[in-house]
Amino acid sequence: MRIFENANYDFIGARKKAYILSGTLILISLISFVVRGVELGIDFRGGMEFVVEANQELPVAPVRSALSDVLGEEPEVKTFGENALLIRTSDEGEINTVQAQIMETLTAEYPDANPTLQKTDIVGPRFAEDLKRGALYSVLGSLLVIFVYVLIRFEWRFGATAVAALFHDVVVTLGVFSLLQGIMPFSLQIDQTIIAAFLTIVGYSINDTVVVFDRIREYSNLYKTMPFPTMVNKAINSTLSRTIITSATTLFVIVVLFIFGGEVLRGFAFAVGFGIIAGTYSTIFVASPLMLELRQRSAKAAV
Repeated sequence: MRIFENANYDFIGARKKAYILSGTLILISLISFVVRGVELGIDFRGGMEFVVEANQELPVAPVRSALSDVLGEEPEVKTFGENALLIRTSDEGEINTVQAQIMETLTAEYPDANPTLQKTDIVGPRFAEDLKRGALYSVLGSLLVIFVYVLIRFEWRFGATAVAALFHDVVVTLGVFSLLQGIMPFSLQIDQTIIAAFLTIVGYSINDTVVVFDRIREYSNLYKTMPFPTMVNKAINSTLSRTIITSATTLFVIVVLFIFGGEVLRGFAFAVGFGIIAGTYSTIFVASPLMLELRQRSAKAAV
């Protein structure tokens, strides 16, 4: 994109405005967590799981709609192999009653498909708690490993600000899920798929951030007499074309996945798409400016 080839935007000069925006978004997200919370999927709150097989393909969205009317809530419905569906619902009620309701509904809606129940299982509260704990550990563990990696490759200020930017991306994306649950026309339940989306966001965002950090280190050796804030701004501008092109092409794929990937993947695509936007923003306005702030404060403390 030639428009960004010789970019010279004053990102560092606008960092205080960015801090206000980021702080506001994080505050709104935290308030939403307290007031609205997040909608947990069956994986994290326990429930019943059924595998139903038929002699023809059963459409996921219509099956979900039909079962929602019968069960009184929207179940999780996914394709499960060839001509089979994985149906998950909450653990309220007797499993035999829920099983009968599901099979009666599917038989009535799709009599030619001859649906048969292949498997029944219960995700207990203890197992759900283990999954919840494992998901939390996976996200925190990834942040820790990234901090150590950036610390070894650069220095502690780079590592600390990289993790701060990733924390910003995850919290703001979670905040959007909390704010928009029940409003969007697709499910925003937090399940294992969404946790995978958050880990994808973390990986994508740190990749962008490390590219900028690498350019800052390169320019530190090339422009030794240049003021550090000017040099950081120059580094961000020099990688801007790469950042925008990478984000735009990735977003294009995510939009296609969101439109054509089906109901099951819409929450994942939405999380990754929003996370890419947040990650691009944090790379430019959070990670490098915060690193500059830490460097300047360290220099003042050393005097």
